[in-house]
Amino acid sequence: MITYTKVGVNRKLREKAKRGLKSFELTYKFQKQGKIIKTAFNILYPISKNLYQTKVCDGVGTKVLLAQLANKHDTIGIDAVAMVVNDCIRCGARPIAITDMIDIKKSEPKVLGKIQKGLILGAKEADCPIVGGEIADVPELLNAIYHINCDCIGEVEKQDIITGQNLKPGNIVIGLQSSGIHSNGLTLARKVLFQEWGGKYDIFDKLKGLEKSIVYECLTPTKIYVKPFLKVTEKFEILGAVHITGDAYLKFKKLMENFGFEFFNFKPQPIFNLIQQTGKISLKEMFSVFNMGWGLAIVINKKDINDILDLLKEEKVKAEVIGKVIKEKKIIINYQNQKIIL
Repeated sequence: MITYTKVGVNRKLREKAKRGLKSFELTYKFQKQGKIIKTAFNILYPISKNLYQTKVCDGVGTKVLLAQLANKHDTIGIDAVAMVVNDCIRCGARPIAITDMIDIKKSEPKVLGKIQKGLILGAKEADCPIVGGEIADVPELLNAIYHINCDCIGEVEKQDIITGQNLKPGNIVIGLQSSGIHSNGLTLARKVLFQEWGGKYDIFDKLKGLEKSIVYECLTPTKIYVKPFLKVTEKFEILGAVHITGDAYLKFKKLMENFGFEFFNFKPQPIFNLIQQTGKISLKEMFSVFNMGWGLAIVINKKDINDILDLLKEEKVKAEVIGKVIKEKKIIINYQNQKIIL
């Protein structure tokens, strides 16, 4: 049975390594204007009495290898923007500035032009300017022809910060539909699906149930949720928000101080079923790696369900109730007549 660990991504080792990064909290004393606020996923620093900023960074990982294999680089920039702006909004912050960093083997104008096209499209969708960036020719450091990261600064008033700390049993989880695999789990997906990395299929194979060839299904850009999410925050109280990326539904552990979550109503795109069946991957592993059809989740008060779903529908976002907060301190997944504990 194939797992993320077996293909080279050891979650337990990574988590152990991340715990060592808590020493960065020693630097908080260098903040002179006020107290730093920690939420479930974001750290915010004050720039005035009531105004806070957060800064996030991320990349698109090995999705670049698929772009290279298919010679299609015009959407990778959308992914790069999406990963950071979707992380930014989790605490209620509005993205106000993006920068990008491209490490490349050789600065080829044609490739860089296509990457830039995606970055601009992503920035437009996020309603956020790209205010700077850097390109470095570092051929000796790279296996892929390039690697791309973005940074994003977001801004939020103190009273509007989403802390994720006021959850209680009975709160509802609404899922906003993903566009597919997004930019996470590609190391596992590549090694299961593509002959280039020991998988089963040619990159341009088009299989039953898929609208496009496999490589283009996997290159579908990550959905950007900034505009609809901020529209919801303007009218309703959001108790918590999760960008369902790496570690997938394990991410909800960061909201589990006293309670747990139970999930249901999954409608994963066909690409997920293909990955699971081809690799004979357990459902527990699938829900620990992939978004399984929902790219962003918001935790809300039960009384607001219908109004929020109506608003998201107006914004042309497919969204449904996918879970609830429960008393047990567990993450329970109900799928295909099975109950899976993560």
